[in-house]
Amino acid sequence: QVRLVESGGGLVQPGGSLRLSCAASGNFFRIAVMGWYRQAPGKQRELVAAINSGGNTNYADSVKGRFTITRDNVQNMVYLQMNSLKPEDTAVYYCTAEGIATMSGLENNSWGQGTQVTVSS
Repeated sequence: QVRLVESGGGLVQPGGSLRLSCAASGNFFRIAVMGWYRQAPGKQRELVAAINSGGNTNYADSVKGRFTITRDNVQNMVYLQMNSLKPEDTAVYYCTAEGIATMSGLENNSWGQGTQVTVSS
């Protein structure tokens, strides 16, 4: 089973920046896609950004040009650099892993425990 641990959340003023990190550990030899979702109070969880093992990325329209997702396949890390943050970016951010290849085959998708990002003056 893959364990995902996020870090880097916190309180930031509008226009500020934060960098989220997610470390994947466990008995696997490849993760096809890693990504970040977020969920604000009273709203559905939504995809923020995703990146596959080849470095191809996908972003929500609301974060394009402000957020950048990167990945370190050797260290099994994924990062989300968030710039020009807005109050509407306030949410719990979750790291995800999809297409997890193990010796037993493909595992179910994994989720981290979430990290709170609050954008407020």
